[in-house]
Amino acid sequence: MSKPTQRIAQIIAVTALAFGLAACDKPAESQTAGQKLDEAIANTEQAAGNAAAEAKTAAVDASTAALNAASGATDAAKVAAADIKDAAQEAGTAVASVVDAAAITAAVHAGLLKDAELRMLKIQVAAKDGVVTLSGEAPNQGAKDRAGEIAKAVQGVSTVQNDLTIKAG
Repeated sequence: MSKPTQRIAQIIAVTALAFGLAACDKPAESQTAGQKLDEAIANTEQAAGNAAAEAKTAAVDASTAALNAASGATDAAKVAAADIKDAAQEAGTAVASVVDAAAITAAVHAGLLKDAELRMLKIQVAAKDGVVTLSGEAPNQGAKDRAGEIAKAVQGVSTVQNDLTIKAG
């Protein structure tokens, strides 16, 4: 049972009790039936006025509680939306970083394949945050240097770590 409904039930019970007590009361002989009726009506009007005031208070309390709940829900929704936005931005940044690394790696591989001497070699290329690492074997210092230059010429490459070793013999 809700709080406003409980208050109304209490008011009705108090009113019924007042009527019951009024019926049991033995007034002085000087009171006429009309006076008794007037007194009962006045008591009923006062009880009804009290009930109306309590119902109004209950309605105001319920309205305030509803507004507070709505405000809290709005604030929670705003926080959740901001969290979702931040997570989406972080995910987008992470995906862009992976895509950039993959694009740089592919571009370096394509550049190495265009060189007649380097296309025959097994050169591993790794890229992360604009840094390209070359590993594997080169037949001579000139091939190693050319591989580094090809990697450095790719857009988005900031540094080349040339870990190619020169084949002996």
